[in-house]
Amino acid sequence: MGYISVSMVAFLIVFAFPVVLADDVTPIPADKAQVEPWFKTHVKPFSVRRGRGILDPALEAAEVAPRTITVNPKGGGNFKSINEAIKSIPTGNTKRVIIKLAPGVYHEKVTIDVGRPFVTLLGKPGAETNLTYDGTAAKFGTVESATLIVWATNFIAANLNIINTNPMPKAGTQGQALAMRINGDKAAFYRCRFYGFQDTLCDDRGNHFFKGCYIEGTYDFIFGRGASLYLNTHLHAVGDGLRVITAHNRQSNNEQSGYAFVHCKVTGVGTGIYLGRSWMSHPKVVYAYTEMSSVVNPSGWAENRQRAHDKTVFYGEYQCKGPGSQKEKRVAHTQEIDNKEANHFLSLGYIKGSSWLLPPPAY
Repeated sequence: MGYISVSMVAFLIVFAFPVVLADDVTPIPADKAQVEPWFKTHVKPFSVRRGRGILDPALEAAEVAPRTITVNPKGGGNFKSINEAIKSIPTGNTKRVIIKLAPGVYHEKVTIDVGRPFVTLLGKPGAETNLTYDGTAAKFGTVESATLIVWATNFIAANLNIINTNPMPKAGTQGQALAMRINGDKAAFYRCRFYGFQDTLCDDRGNHFFKGCYIEGTYDFIFGRGASLYLNTHLHAVGDGLRVITAHNRQSNNEQSGYAFVHCKVTGVGTGIYLGRSWMSHPKVVYAYTEMSSVVNPSGWAENRQRAHDKTVFYGEYQCKGPGSQKEKRVAHTQEIDNKEANHFLSLGYIKGSSWLLPPPAY
């Protein structure tokens, strides 16, 4: 009879039982004052995490020698437009390219295609760096109307205002006009502001992280099928008539996606705003530690047009506060979430963040 060496036992343990990283399971604290220390502890810069076997190998290789190019519409940079800068990046790019934008207005429709991963769009903190366009669904189709469209993986944006300047549609009319469509996996947004009305942000596919952002709109102004964690993000509803924040596009229990809003703020004008609706059959949306003003409809979530969706939606609220967070009149299919279940939505593991999420670079 043979024997198994100690090294072989160690090998079997590692591969039979994958290592669970503390960064992936440590929940975001309930105390908002502890959120920033939590972030700095669990989302360390590349210089600290390099060579530890945690980051995706392709990302680690990309971050070793990042390249910076500058854009200034008034001259003095490497390029005068964002599109020119992006076109300078070769297809099949394997290195981080930081596109540093001078403050100002960039009126252009920008797409970062799948062949150009590892791109960072970086604005100057405290300055106004505005990406604007007036695309509409009538002209481009809904998801192609966005001012900024990203198909590439490992995208980062920081300190930007991304705006669809098309006017607010009249109440009761269709007026889809996107500010942003994110279709690439492993994308992070820091201190970005998204302005639009109907369908402001198409948070569509992949794992995404938003921190310190602001999102404004009227109807379905965050929609798609992303697996996304929104931290310290302000959601603001404008206009009148029917207003809905989220329309998540999950269509079965097998899809690993959903929106988690943690330590966020919900405000707006008027009253009667819904936290979400069942655009598709299995939306998953959770609000935790979120401050809700009286603008939120007491029922919380829009009634499902198809009654069968009452059994398939996942609408969760966990330890939220403010006059709009009262649960007494919530729709019957609002989920009761306990501490154990809440932790699933309160950690980086929800977006597989330990292997790809990095803090934004300095300007």
